[in-house]
Amino acid sequence: MSNSRRTQQWRDITIPRRPLLWLAAALLFTLPALLGTLASWVPFLFLFALLLKFWMEPRGYRLRSTSLKLILTALTLGAIFLSYDTLKGIEPAVSLLAVLVSLKILEAHTAREFQVMVMMAWVLCLCGFLLSQDLAIAFCLFVAFALLIAALVQFHRGSSPGAFWLPLATTLKLLAQAAPVVVLLFLLFPRINTGFQFRIGDLHAAMTGFSDRLSPGGIARLANSSDIAFRAEFPDRRTGPAGPKYWRGLVMWHCEGMEWRAPYAPASISDSFRQYPASDKAIRQRITIAPHGARWMFALDRPFGIPSGAMLARGNYLYSVQPIRKSRRYEVLSSTDPVEKELNAYERRQALQLPASISPAVRELAASLAAQNSEPRATVKSALQFFRTQGFRYSLSPGEYNKNDLEEFLFRRRTGFCEHYAASFATLMRLAGIPARVVVGYLGGEYNDLGGFFLVRQADTHAWCEVWIPENGWTRIDPTSVVAPGRASLDLSSFLASRVASGEMATGRSAFLTRLARLALVNQIRFIWEALNYQWDTRVLGFDADVQDVLLTSLGLTNGGPFPLVMQVLIVIAALLIIYAGWMQLRTRPRADRIQALYERYCQKLARIGVQRDPWEGPSDFAKRAAQSFPNASEYVRQITETYIALRYAPGPAAIGLDKFAKKINAFTAHR
Repeated sequence: MSNSRRTQQWRDITIPRRPLLWLAAALLFTLPALLGTLASWVPFLFLFALLLKFWMEPRGYRLRSTSLKLILTALTLGAIFLSYDTLKGIEPAVSLLAVLVSLKILEAHTAREFQVMVMMAWVLCLCGFLLSQDLAIAFCLFVAFALLIAALVQFHRGSSPGAFWLPLATTLKLLAQAAPVVVLLFLLFPRINTGFQFRIGDLHAAMTGFSDRLSPGGIARLANSSDIAFRAEFPDRRTGPAGPKYWRGLVMWHCEGMEWRAPYAPASISDSFRQYPASDKAIRQRITIAPHGARWMFALDRPFGIPSGAMLARGNYLYSVQPIRKSRRYEVLSSTDPVEKELNAYERRQALQLPASISPAVRELAASLAAQNSEPRATVKSALQFFRTQGFRYSLSPGEYNKNDLEEFLFRRRTGFCEHYAASFATLMRLAGIPARVVVGYLGGEYNDLGGFFLVRQADTHAWCEVWIPENGWTRIDPTSVVAPGRASLDLSSFLASRVASGEMATGRSAFLTRLARLALVNQIRFIWEALNYQWDTRVLGFDADVQDVLLTSLGLTNGGPFPLVMQVLIVIAALLIIYAGWMQLRTRPRADRIQALYERYCQKLARIGVQRDPWEGPSDFAKRAAQSFPNASEYVRQITETYIALRYAPGPAAIGLDKFAKKINAFTAHR
């Protein structure tokens, strides 16, 4: 076999280095989508295979043995089954795809297999978006998608000379041309019932801890969680009402000392028993809640306007008819005043129910609080004074309590988080004969001035009490506020930061990270990113069928069903493509006409000075006669002719060549 044939065969069975680099860069950008959702070994295997490929490729190594491939496949299938206890579901399926891509990277050595890898990587990008629709993940996947196009462009360019970044420029041009059609399809293509935001997998396993059961330490575990619970806007007043913002979630009636529980099946409040406050007391909110798989919804204390798909449960809190499995946006009205003025016999019994395991010391404490003054307000005031003056401390790590440790908390340790104070205070009120219940929701939230919304995180989960005051109805009492003054006016992160700054609390983070988090520039960047995330969630992922109907109505289009809308979209796209094709034709045609017009002008000049072109004579023959007639300008004539032939007959003439040609013609006709 000759050296040329060996070289050609080597080229046929190897992947060029530049396309492989573009492919590797694209695969690296798919990793963020895999890291947070799949078993940890899957993305690391993926990265290891990618690095190993760059070691193997220059040495001509690859995964050749069929038996070894089958063994590796069987081992990875077993590992996936052990990681997820099943091979069904989106996460095992994506894990399997990532593993197959890893093996294909080690095996691939031909041009055909390179294109197969690109196709598999595109499918991996789609699967990554199924795993997470976060803005950062979506950006990484878009970059991966673009780099895969660049890899194909570089692959088809072969070994032609040019800058390394030329394929990226071609990719950007292709994406810019496709962008109008993509936007049009996004806005007008019919949707069944949802937008692009959805959650696939076990939502209950991904929940961060908010529950219908209040246990000691349950809320404290959320103090360091940065997960978003919901975002809230106030359309009528940008920053919302003044004062603390208590976001009502669940009302708990069943008491077991330090542990409380909400009803398993909340009962809806009948319209005949609902009371509506005056319009000037109503606060309108627009809330975008993150998917959590349960049915609780949130609103500013106390809601009375019910959004669609929800009910107002006994205790005045919102409860969704269907589990919230995707991001949900709704409007709700709340009142700053209590909306219930009467307590029926059933609710009174529920609000005074007590467990049997209350110690005598706790009962004596409750009796002493009520003995000073039997009036409910005075009893409440005495109980708050007890928490304020008896050395109680607010702590994120109060230690372990169980539901029967009420005496331990009140008389000995006296250290707890909001759930400890809410549960113990409500229990004391019931022992004193005052109807009481526990409310769990969120307190505060960080205001984003750029986006005009409050960001409420899981760390802002809070518990407080409500007691029945005959002349006022259910009245909110937050015993945590007397132990930790300032908590009600700040979100938890800001409150903890202020206590760390004052030396009242230690932080586990380094001093450098603490100072860095307080920098104005860092906070500004964070606010910008959160505002972009909010717009992404509401404008893009939240663009569902209802929003599309509103858009179509505003554009004067009627949504008569999916089929007519699809036909309208196809007609509009066809019209756009025809316009684009016509524009491209007009864009390229004048260039050829201009070239010919300049050359005709050049020929006319030569004719005037003595060299007439025959109709059958080609440009080269004509140039030879002109050069013989004007020996001093022979080089100039040759350059003009060569440039004309290159521009007129070569594919894809460059605009810069046309400009130079025009300058040469103008210079020749001006001086001859």
